[in-house]
Amino acid sequence: MYGVILAGGSGTRFWPYSREMYPKQLLKIFGDQTLIQATLSRIAPIIPSDGIYIVTNPQQGEQIQFQLPPSTKGPHFITEPMGRNTAAAIGLAAMVLSKRDPEGVMAVLSADHFIQDKEQFLEVLLQGRSLAKKGYLVTIGAKPTRPETAYGYIQKGEPLSDGHGGSRVARFVEKPDRPTAEGYIKSDAFFWNAGFFIWKASCILEEIFKFMPELAAGLTKIKEALGTDQEEEILKEVYPALPSISIDYGVLEKSDRLAVIPAEMGWEDVGSWSALDEVLPKDENGNIITGNVVNIGSTDSIIYGNCRVVAVVGLKDVVVADTQDATLICSKDRAQDVKKVVEALKKREGDSHLVHRTVLRPWGSFTVLEEGASFKIKRILVKPKARLSLQSHTKRAEHWVVVAGTARVTCGESVYDIGTNQGTFVPMGVKHRLENPGEEVLQIIEVQCGAYLGEDDITRYSDDFGRVAKKVEAKR
Repeated sequence: MYGVILAGGSGTRFWPYSREMYPKQLLKIFGDQTLIQATLSRIAPIIPSDGIYIVTNPQQGEQIQFQLPPSTKGPHFITEPMGRNTAAAIGLAAMVLSKRDPEGVMAVLSADHFIQDKEQFLEVLLQGRSLAKKGYLVTIGAKPTRPETAYGYIQKGEPLSDGHGGSRVARFVEKPDRPTAEGYIKSDAFFWNAGFFIWKASCILEEIFKFMPELAAGLTKIKEALGTDQEEEILKEVYPALPSISIDYGVLEKSDRLAVIPAEMGWEDVGSWSALDEVLPKDENGNIITGNVVNIGSTDSIIYGNCRVVAVVGLKDVVVADTQDATLICSKDRAQDVKKVVEALKKREGDSHLVHRTVLRPWGSFTVLEEGASFKIKRILVKPKARLSLQSHTKRAEHWVVVAGTARVTCGESVYDIGTNQGTFVPMGVKHRLENPGEEVLQIIEVQCGAYLGEDDITRYSDDFGRVAKKVEAKR
């Protein structure tokens, strides 16, 4: 069985902790692992890294690779030029897998869900594999624990006669109103649509060709180019024109091969801040509190702080999420509307919907401390023995001052070391590189000056992390 992880979502309802280029699957919400790290760990007992394919976009793909242990075997990355919903993403993954193993079973999973009972989840995946080998398109139905109106539902039909415990799907139900959802809870026939699927690559492609001929035609063109010099060019040409529709609407609701396996595995979508109520422990007053928070008399609230002090007094049923550059305050019952904040920010100048002030890189990180019309000040941390790419900028110069550690600087033809309280200047257009030769973290303060200070003003000439030597948005 192969694992196909869909990891291209923007996570707008978890703003300001999630950003367009750093969505919730890259966040540590439930423990020491990010959501995508937890997803891979969860399936590791039955799917090795060589059998895992992560479907994402170029920006998020780079960030995901930073979080995964180095490996020559996998996971593999399938890069979408742009998001076209789940039917296109799953179809592309199926085309890639069909070249490797046409009869291989693929488990399609989300990168940002919470599952409490991991053993039960693995048992369901193996049960689904048995049904998939018989030609079924298998979906997993999570046992509902409350009348949730933000989830879709699956109604199971007649039991399958092959002894594997599944049932046919009677129908899909979109997000119901509360009275309807309360009726579903009382029935044994309705389950949350967890968005997890198991099928043979050949079977889902057959159904795509049957019900979505336009998508099938585009995927066929892409398949012919896979593994050739034309792959990237054909993807960029064909993929944006593919129909943008979910696999549920495009295929599953029309297919007669669909089966559902009910599961009590403690599944939660974690689609918004209010969903944390279902998965995180609370204090004696019903609050979920993390970070540098002072709470006086608040109840049933979610308070996510960071480094600076967040003081709350007398709140009830409120979400407060504080980051270095943005703070969210909303009532729990309006948590789904946080995505509207992101939509409003996109219409304004700035990048607070795109990135955090602290941005992780494979060599360390940088934090934007201050910026104006013609300057930007950063704190840069470089891991021991790590170095940035050899690069240049066409529209800015940089001043570096070392505040901890020793920096090895390449500037033009010169290579030299500078220590604490020492600085150097990198002129505009000059090739340069910053390196940490020591055993402690190197910390420098960088002052950029120029008419344009965007992160896309960069040309790479060599790089230890395989990033191409061309201008790439939001990469250093």
